[in-house]
Amino acid sequence: MAARISISQVEVKGEALQAIVQAMGLIQKRALKILTEQGLAPIEAEAWYPMSRLVDATRKIQTEIGPNTMRAVGRKLSENVLHYPSHVRTLDDALRFINVSYQMFHRGAGLIGSYHYEPAGERRGRMVCDDPYPCDFDKGMLEALGERYRPKDSLWVRVEHLEQGCREKGAHACIYDITW
Repeated sequence: MAARISISQVEVKGEALQAIVQAMGLIQKRALKILTEQGLAPIEAEAWYPMSRLVDATRKIQTEIGPNTMRAVGRKLSENVLHYPSHVRTLDDALRFINVSYQMFHRGAGLIGSYHYEPAGERRGRMVCDDPYPCDFDKGMLEALGERYRPKDSLWVRVEHLEQGCREKGAHACIYDITW
């Protein structure tokens, strides 16, 4: 977790925790065990839970189960929980809106973190993520958005984590280059 983020007084909506469990597919019992160990169960969709405990749980999932699972959790969260209104129709719109959706699921007096998108060309953008969740979680969310909102004239959307911006290596934020 980045030193500049203070999450001690931040809460996460239960709907996001439920999505994490659902995303774990065949190993949902293991996810529930980890969340229970962190004091996050039972989970109710409309309840609020300490973000610090969820961050600890996501780190434990990443360490014990693996980065691919954490990436799948981010993908599922993006597919099933993040709410995008009907006016969000393009990839550029979705990347701009991700922070609004993220803020809907977090509340409190601490620094929640955020997602800042900047266009960087006709078919390129940069996403700066200064939230406390693992890199693979963020990458999975961005990949799922890319698939959901991929322009019809693009074969793919590529999400690349840039080396010079990584919270796990001491940076304040992770930076992703997104091309399509």
